[in-house]
Amino acid sequence: MELRTNPIPPHGRLPSRGMHFFFALLPDAPARVEIARAGERFRKSHRLIGTPVDLDDLHLTLCDMGKPEWLEQSLESLLIAAAEQVRVTSFPLALDSAMRLSARHDNQYPFVLGTDDPSGAAAFGLRRAIAEAQQQLGLRVAGVSSYLPHVTLLRGGSIDAVQESMTPISWLAREFVLIRSFFGQSRLEVIGRWPLVVEPEPERFSLADLDDLPELPEEPDLFGPSRLG
Repeated sequence: MELRTNPIPPHGRLPSRGMHFFFALLPDAPARVEIARAGERFRKSHRLIGTPVDLDDLHLTLCDMGKPEWLEQSLESLLIAAAEQVRVTSFPLALDSAMRLSARHDNQYPFVLGTDDPSGAAAFGLRRAIAEAQQQLGLRVAGVSSYLPHVTLLRGGSIDAVQESMTPISWLAREFVLIRSFFGQSRLEVIGRWPLVVEPEPERFSLADLDDLPELPEEPDLFGPSRLG
């Protein structure tokens, strides 16, 4: 059997060097404020030294861009096409723990807020759906099952080990986004948004919704006036 490979066109297909794409969830405005406040509390209580993530850049990563097996159009357009195939129901998210993750390749220790178990399971379901949609278009995502959903607050080279519970910070995940990032820069660009499916609320029964009942005819008086004189 002959294996056929399609060479990747060198122009306009792959992202420029130093550019990256990934899918993510964005906290809503109240949650962003709460997350930033939590980050400031932990910085003070644990004397954490590092570079904080800007308020507008707070996000929960879902899935990286897949590695192309073949390309007949630009990577960006394929990612957008994959996102349009995803059908996942919206779900609540809750961040209930703070921890330091292992050092990355650049020896930076991310300090993050992690999700509770139901939120993590829901986020993983969305991650898997995005990865499968990419796979159908020739973009292979490795390590899909290796996933710890979190929101990064701080990055630094000397952050001590921390892991503790906290009062949950919650929001409803109504959409996911595609983000373009640039290595070595504090720069993220949202280039696409896709709503999650909203389940209809169950109909509420009310007595006021019932049709008016017809008036019943008067029943004869079985015990009429006494005939005893």
